[in-house]
Amino acid sequence: MDVKLFQTIFALLFNGVAYGMILFIMSAGLSVTMGTMRVVNLAHCGFAMVGGYIAYALMTDGSVPFWLAVLLSFALTTMLGALLEFLLYRSIYRQSELKQVILTLGLALVMIASVNLVFGASVHNLDIPDVLKGNVKVLGVGLSIYRFFLIGASMIVGALIWYFIECTGVGKKLKAAVDNPGMAKCVGINVDVYFAGTFAAGCGLAALGGALGAELMPLQPFYALRYLVIVVIVVSIGGLGSIKGTLAAALGLGIIDTFGTYFFDDIGAFLVYFIMIAVLFIKPQGLFGRA
Repeated sequence: MDVKLFQTIFALLFNGVAYGMILFIMSAGLSVTMGTMRVVNLAHCGFAMVGGYIAYALMTDGSVPFWLAVLLSFALTTMLGALLEFLLYRSIYRQSELKQVILTLGLALVMIASVNLVFGASVHNLDIPDVLKGNVKVLGVGLSIYRFFLIGASMIVGALIWYFIECTGVGKKLKAAVDNPGMAKCVGINVDVYFAGTFAAGCGLAALGGALGAELMPLQPFYALRYLVIVVIVVSIGGLGSIKGTLAAALGLGIIDTFGTYFFDDIGAFLVYFIMIAVLFIKPQGLFGRA
């Protein structure tokens, strides 16, 4: 293989993995909440946008360091998610999908209008620490240090999500509440509390993805709708409630989108839609969803 072609493919693969891992963090929360509470949350990427803007405001107006700003954006958005779950979402859990779509889409539009009012229509990026700036040579290719950090951080977050759901008592109780809410209540599990905590954590994960991924997915008022489609595609292909399915779909779509955009400029942006149609035609429940 030609050296230049190899280096191009290697760089695209690396960037595709970095993009896919950010998609995974943003999508994991939506996959879990849709898989557990069966609520169609079209405002999910709005929480990612809010988290990114919170980190941006803390860093620019409050001179808060990057690391602390990211953690605070996660915490504050989690609190916002818990509040909105109690005030809004809890009332639509047992409503029709149409009512869920209308309410959550309306909430996303409110978020868009709010950040446009406060931050304006300009595109914003977070100022990453000096230690994460620049490139490092790997096989003759200059690769972004920050994207190495994104991949590593996303792997850690993914492992923590898996461990929490599969290996902790809280995670097992959550799965019990999902599989049989009535029986879970009979054995003393507070289903409402577990659902509220799950929803809030999902919002926090979205915010974490929005803050960490601002370099790849810059902050702008229509962020909440611009990236909603790709996140929903990730969740649909992976299967509702499946962490490993979400990871596989996010990585696959991130790589395919990166390669497609580079090699097939005219149709590259549509490849993910073709793949979604093909996968859901064969497996309507997604790759790892329940039949």
